[in-house]
Amino acid sequence: MLKKIYTIFLYIFAIIGLVLMCGFFAFKLGLTKNLGFIDTNINYYDTSRTLSADDTYYWEGTPEWQTLKIALTKQEGALSLVQEQTGINSRLIASIVFVEQMRLYNSETELYKQVFQPLSILGVQSQFSWGVLGLKEDTLIQIENNLKDSTSTFYLGKAYENLLDYGTSTDIATARFNRVTDSHNQYYAYLYTALYIKQIEKQWSNAGFDISGRPAILATLYNIGFSHSQPNANPQVGGAEIDIGSQKYSFGGLAYEFYYSNELTDIFPK
Repeated sequence: MLKKIYTIFLYIFAIIGLVLMCGFFAFKLGLTKNLGFIDTNINYYDTSRTLSADDTYYWEGTPEWQTLKIALTKQEGALSLVQEQTGINSRLIASIVFVEQMRLYNSETELYKQVFQPLSILGVQSQFSWGVLGLKEDTLIQIENNLKDSTSTFYLGKAYENLLDYGTSTDIATARFNRVTDSHNQYYAYLYTALYIKQIEKQWSNAGFDISGRPAILATLYNIGFSHSQPNANPQVGGAEIDIGSQKYSFGGLAYEFYYSNELTDIFPK
C-alpha cells in the first residue's frame, strides 16, 4: 500500500515538474507573450485633444489609484534624474508605471490590501517580470546591447554607450536582477524603461516616423516589446487588456488617460 502511495506521489511530482519546465521554456522562447488587442477608439487618442479641469476618468475614483497616487509622489526624484539623463519626459515613464501598478494592484487583490495599500508603496515583481515596470530579462539585455551596437537601428550614439555599464561586477545576471528589483530604489527600472522608449523612438525616426509625442503609441510599443515594433505610417494603440473594476482598457489607452489627465501635473508636468 505504501509503495503504491509513494508511486502515485512520484508521478504527481514528475507531472508538476514537467509542466513547470514546459512553462519555463515557453516563456524563454516568447510563446507566452500576449500582444493583447488593437484599441479601436482611434479618435480618442488624438494628441491635439485638450482636457478641462473638470474632466475625470473612472480610475480616478478607485481606492487603487488613491494608493498609487501617494506611491508615485515618492518617485519624483528618481524620475526627474532619469529625465535629465535621457530626455524622456518623466510623465511618460510615470504613465507606464501607472498602468503596470494598476494592473498589479487589481490582479493581486489580497497583496494589495495587506501590503500595497497600508504602506502606499509600489509593487516590485521578481518572477518572470521584474521590478515596478514588469521588465523581462531578455528585454533588459537587448536594451544594454542596443547601447553598444553602432549598427543597430536602436543605437543612440556614443553618449549613451556606457550608461548601463556594470563596472567591476563579474556576475552580470545577478547584478542586472538586483538593479531592477531593488524595492528601495527604482532608479534603474526607470532608466531601462526610458532607454527602451528612446531606442524605440530612434528606430521609428530612422524609418522616417516621429512618434516622440505620442504616449499611447509609445506605451503600446513598450508593452508588446522590441520584436513587435514595426515602424509604419499608421501605428495602432493597444496591447494587453487591463481590468480596473468594471472597466477594461488597453495598455496604451490607459497610459494615455493618465498622461493627459490632470493628476500629479505639479510633480510630473506634461
